[in-house]
Parts: sequence; structure tokens; C-alpha cells
Amino acid sequence: MSLHFSRSKLVAIAASAFIGGVFFASSLDWTQGLFAQGGGKVKTEVAAPLPVGAPSEGFAAIAERVTPAVVSIQAERDARRARPNTQQRRNAPPNFEEFFNQLDPRQQGPAESSGSGFIVSKDGYILTNNHVVDGADRVKVLMSDRREFKAKIVGRDPQTDVAVLKIDGANLPTVGLGNDQKLRIGEWVVAIGNPLGLNFTVTAGIISAKGRGNELGGLNRDTYAITDFIQTDAAINPGNSGGPLMNTRGEVIGINSAIASQTGFYSGYGFAIPITLAKTVMDDIVAHGRVRRAILGITINDVNAEDAAVAGLKQIAGAKVGGFSGEDSPARKAGLEPGDIIVRVEGQEVDRVSTLQRIVRTYQPGQSITLDVVRYGERKSFKVRLQEAPTEAAQVASAEEKPAEAEGLTASKLGVTLEAISPEVARVNDIAEQYRGLRVVAVEAGGPAADKLGRDDIIVRVIRPEPATVIRTTADLQKVLSRLKDGDYVSLLVYAKTQTGPGTRVVNIRVGE
Repeated sequence: MSLHFSRSKLVAIAASAFIGGVFFASSLDWTQGLFAQGGGKVKTEVAAPLPVGAPSEGFAAIAERVTPAVVSIQAERDARRARPNTQQRRNAPPNFEEFFNQLDPRQQGPAESSGSGFIVSKDGYILTNNHVVDGADRVKVLMSDRREFKAKIVGRDPQTDVAVLKIDGANLPTVGLGNDQKLRIGEWVVAIGNPLGLNFTVTAGIISAKGRGNELGGLNRDTYAITDFIQTDAAINPGNSGGPLMNTRGEVIGINSAIASQTGFYSGYGFAIPITLAKTVMDDIVAHGRVRRAILGITINDVNAEDAAVAGLKQIAGAKVGGFSGEDSPARKAGLEPGDIIVRVEGQEVDRVSTLQRIVRTYQPGQSITLDVVRYGERKSFKVRLQEAPTEAAQVASAEEKPAEAEGLTASKLGVTLEAISPEVARVNDIAEQYRGLRVVAVEAGGPAADKLGRDDIIVRVIRPEPATVIRTTADLQKVLSRLKDGDYVSLLVYAKTQTGPGTRVVNIRVGE
């Protein structure tokens, strides 16, 4: 059965929803700015209350107040320089790589790209995306009143895709910064930017989702990338990058960063970096000249149903430890192991990877934090002294591997075909001795390992059932699987080379024929 509404009814419904959202925001006292002033950090402003009215009045008030503080950014790169390296391309979100794609060492003139930004202090500090200005030799800022400024890049952070610019000015128009952590899904938001060369365009939508993380890993492939995006259906296109996403009070709650699209243009989904995260990055850059990011030194994944069942968790929540950054990993030194599920940090619940990243980001290198973990049904606590993330993630080149010549072992209980890593394959692909286990040749569609293991994954150890077993031959794995009956769980430590480099993860599989 189809439903039809008159135009007048639709307008009335939209107006009621908007007014209700504004009254709800007021009842929660969202009028106060989130960030304290002083301390040598950027002095940001607090947005004054906006009038309550129909949606058109609210959007108009936001546009009138905020547009003067939104800027168009023109980044210019000299043609004589080499094309961007692989790291730069990897850090650029999909569909926002036009700057890179335009560069050609053979062209005579400089290459240009454009984006958006917004002024956060009266003396000229500007927030934008890293990928808008990455590699630029010159940056120019254009304001809505047609004033132009030369901008200095104060600092950039590829891992959050945040950059800070500075222009020389006084008493400049600014935006107030809000608190994205109080956002509700379904709340109205407004985006302002410079899409497709159409400067200072205003679009509106709602918050579609919060805490978008691993499912959007392709948006930033840096090893230490923090993926904690706000999703919105406000129209965002190339050129909107770096512009503000605002709540109904006219406060910035995110930096528009990327879109999910097969065409490179708006198709219903846009993503913004939470302003609380961007603010901490900006303060680090201004205070220290660089971002001092605290890390646990682990690779992590969101928890799925199998993980929760193996750990005995009542809820499918937490962050699963897959491996460590190295021998000096803080988490490894503290006693964490692959397969552990982090459920709480300093008393704060961890429901997903992005939540863990957000909490850890509030601490400084050298500080110690307490992690509560579940290790296969047993609860443990660890005190971890945080380490500073390296400024440049080490990149490991991967070689194309030749197709398998042998069929290898078919593990029906897992639904995979495996083969041992030959010395030649290990040499060509630079696989260290400790990772020379069984390589996945094929995965059975609809089998137990479907969507959990992929071709070229290497099973290096069975963590559970105990005792833990190092896997080097097909006989090693067959011996473990022979003890399992349908419905049992097996926990595997898996090694793989990904876009962010080689590493391990823990895969929990419910076995069955």
C-alpha cells in the first residue's frame, strides 16, 4: 500500500520536527561552548542562541550567521615537483583525489585544487581537511565578502585528516564550536561549503549515524588513522571538503570530509570528522607544532557475534585485539594478548573501535590508563602506559603472489582451502618466519569462514581451544579441527598484508560441515 501526502502536510510535518528538535536542544542547555579558553590554545568563540521558528527561518538564521566565517580554499602546487607519493594518495579519501589526479609533471602551469574551511578565532585560525592542502606550495583563502588572504599551513594531521591554517587578520568573523558527543541520530544539521565551484552553498539534512568506523576504513588508510565519522544526508560534494557541519544552534559539530559514492558526486551519504576530535588536533598543532597522539600499540577490530559468543559477552560490543605494533607495544608489555576484547577504559564503556579511539585520544603520551578486557570468558584489568605514535607510519611494499599451483588442504569444518607457505612464496612476499603458516587459497561461499577469512590470509596460530597451537603444516590444523564438533568455536590468529601494511587479527569462527 502506498502513502501520499499533500505538500502542505509535508511542510507542517517538517516544521514540527524541526521545532521539536530545537526545543529539545534548548532543554539540554546546549548553549554553552564545549571548550575552555586560555592555556595557550586557540581561543574559540561561543555561538549565541538562534531564534526558534519554522525550518526555513532556522536554516536562514544559521546561513546568515555562519557563512561569513566559511572560506573557500585554493591550494596551488608547482608543476615542476614530482607527482604525489603513494602515502599521499592513500591518505586522500575516495572521490576527493582530484588535486592529485590533476597533477602532471609535464604541464607548464601550476596545478590547483579547491576546498572549504571555517574561521575559529578572531585572529585568523582556520580548520579544514588535510587532503585539501596536502602537498600545496601556496594556499589562498577567499571570504564571502570577497576579501582574499594568503594562508600559512600551521600543521597537518593525515591520521585524522585535519589541517590548521592561519591568516593575518583581526576581529574576523568566526563560528562557535559545539559538542558532537551530544548529537542524536535524526537531528537536523546544515552544511556550508564550496561544492563544484559553487561558493558558499548551504544544504540541510539530518544526522544519519554516528561513530562510523571500520566499515569506512577506506576513507583514511593511514596505519594510525582514527575513523570516527558522523554520517549525514545533507548534500556534500567535492569542494565541500573542510567545510562546517552545524547543529540547529549554529554550532560546528563536524568537518565535512568525504562522501560514499560510485560516481564521485553526492548520492545520499556524507561523512564528517567530529569537532571534538578536530579541536584536540588543532590544540596539539598550535601548542606543540605537531600532533602528539597517544597509542596503545595494537591492531583492533569491532566485535561480531562469534567474538561475543567466544568471550561469553551478553552484548556484541567492545574492541577486539588482533595484534601489536611491535615488540615495544605498550599493550603487549602490559600483558594484553590477541583475542582479548577491550570493554572499558578508565571506567568508560567501549562499544566499538571508534569509541576506544576517541577515549584514548583524550590522553597524552606517557600517561597510564586502565583497560578492562575479557579474555575468553575471564575478566582482566591492565595498566597501560601510553606511547606516542610515530610521525610517519612505516610502509611495507607488497609483491604480487603467483597463483597457487597446488590445491592444498580442504578444511571442510572451516569452509576453506589452504596450502603451506613455500620458501619461494615467503621470499617473494617478504613473509617473516613466524608468519609462515597456512595460506587461504579459496573460501567457500556461505561456509563458516565466509566474510571472515579471505584469499591470501595466513593462519599462523590457533588461540582457542587450548592449548594454543602454532600452525605450520596442514597436519597441525587438522589435529586441532579433529577435536571440534559442529557448533564449537575456534579462534585463529591470522596474518595478512593490507593497504595499511602487514599485521595480524583474531578471527573467531563457528565450525560446521
